[in-house]
Amino acid sequence: MQTTLSAEFEGTPEGRAAVDILSHCVHCGFCTATCPTYQLLGDELDGPRGRIYLIKQVLEGAPPTAATQLHLDRCLSCRSCESTCPSGVQYAQLLEIGRDIVEAKVARPRTQQAVRWLLKEGLTSPAFGPALKLGQALRPLLPAVLKDKMPGPAPAAAHDWPTRTHARKMALLLGCVQPAMAPNINSATARVLDAAGIQTLVADSAGCCGAIRSHLGDHAGGLDDMRRNIDAWWPLVQGLTEAGPIEALVMNASGCGVTVKDYGRALAHDPAYADKAARVSAVTKDLSELLPGLLHLLKLRLKARPRTDGGAARAKLAYHPPCTLQHGQQLRGEVEAGLRELGFEVQLPSCDAHLCCGSAGTYSVLQPAMSKQLRDQKLQTLAPLHADTIVSANIGCIQHLQSGTRTPVRHWIEVLDQALA
Repeated sequence: MQTTLSAEFEGTPEGRAAVDILSHCVHCGFCTATCPTYQLLGDELDGPRGRIYLIKQVLEGAPPTAATQLHLDRCLSCRSCESTCPSGVQYAQLLEIGRDIVEAKVARPRTQQAVRWLLKEGLTSPAFGPALKLGQALRPLLPAVLKDKMPGPAPAAAHDWPTRTHARKMALLLGCVQPAMAPNINSATARVLDAAGIQTLVADSAGCCGAIRSHLGDHAGGLDDMRRNIDAWWPLVQGLTEAGPIEALVMNASGCGVTVKDYGRALAHDPAYADKAARVSAVTKDLSELLPGLLHLLKLRLKARPRTDGGAARAKLAYHPPCTLQHGQQLRGEVEAGLRELGFEVQLPSCDAHLCCGSAGTYSVLQPAMSKQLRDQKLQTLAPLHADTIVSANIGCIQHLQSGTRTPVRHWIEVLDQALA
């Protein structure tokens, strides 16, 4: 796709990056076939190809409008189109450029501004935990869009962190909302790694990965979050603490993982952080990437546990692979294969396993109607599996799916942790 930048963007880093990305697009339209919002709305401008044209027009000097902003807002950033694209168009990077430009040029209504400010400041604040507890107490009085976000009580083992030390050490990002909404995911991760002879370390000053602010138009704030995390992790990465160097920086929320793995690109322009960011991205691993190397020890631990079912894990699991894992990180099959190797019965839906569940970070708050449609469609594809538990690999997907079903929805690491216990 040929692009003639307006004088405003010619010679800028954003302009050069956009032209490079646009040059790969051949207008084939394969992306529309796997775009969830295009399937719901049937509007070319609510599919990747249409949004690419909108961004191209803005870069060439066309003034963006509120309609332009709406079409870009409706994108889930699920990146299913990237998995489909035969030309390798980096749509997510182009969307980030387009959204930042439009955000600067199109004033949002004050209500939208207030909601987006509350999300980016509230979800990343230390006050989120106490606020969540208050919300749980007042749940019956809350509007439906917030009531659906209130998790149930945490399991008794949620704060049971292993205390053994091991020669092998890895660092874990606890996340911003996960410690309050689903604390058992982090402790279950530490317990499973402990069972495999790995000690889990945490950098206390690390916080939100940067995705929330970046996705809400606060690009500078997102980069600041990234820099803070790099500073927090750098002594662990370099082996400057008593614990020695870590083998990996582990992500058990795939939404955080896809962001941290992108630190190197996001901060490539920053001479003070470019090299550090690239190093942090290089050592970052999704939890599922560790699983193949842990199977032998975990099998031994599972066999040593007295069971009444002859050692087989009989619970039927339905697996929903998050978009940030299968499209963003291009990781497919590790979770299912690993759990099956450990004796679990795991199935994926026979159709549309590649489609987004509608969570997409703050999307479920900002676009509740479409988000619920996508959630219900996803649950319909999972229902024929008649699973005892639905498992996933991202806190957002887990919470969102749970709001629409009575079937328990959990992180796969929690199911494995329970079997080990």
